Amino acid sequence: MNFADQLPTEPEATQSVKLFQQLEGIVELLRSERGCPWDQQQTAAGLKKYLLEEAAELAEAIESGDSQQIAEEAGDLYFVLALLLRICAEQGRCSSADALSSICVKMRRRHPHVFAADGRPMPSDEQLREQWERIKAEEKSR
Repeated sequence: MNFADQLPTEPEATQSVKLFQQLEGIVELLRSERGCPWDQQQTAAGLKKYLLEEAAELAEAIESGDSQQIAEEAGDLYFVLALLLRICAEQGRCSSADALSSICVKMRRRHPHVFAADGRPMPSDEQLREQWERIKAEEKSR
């Protein structure tokens, strides 16, 4: 099976992209002159506490097993990340596209057993852990 066979179906992917674009539009409006004073005043450093709070709330939701709560808390985390990246983009530092591109490249690099599609058998859990750590160490040494 190749990489393309593993991607979400077109309607599923299209819906996710549209919703992500909608979230980015909401954040852009909130940061604009006619937006929300609280959102306008936020800084990347100031969002750190909200990022940690939302991550902790998502962890609690996962523990509860409540799918609706998981979706809500994951959405809150998406919002904080979108706001953070909007602030960074306004400062010319990085954007959502930069973050998404970076993670896509990283995940492909760290999962050669999935994306290489060379017909080799799937590595064991131990081999996968060792591979992940080796690739991560190579990344850090660059």
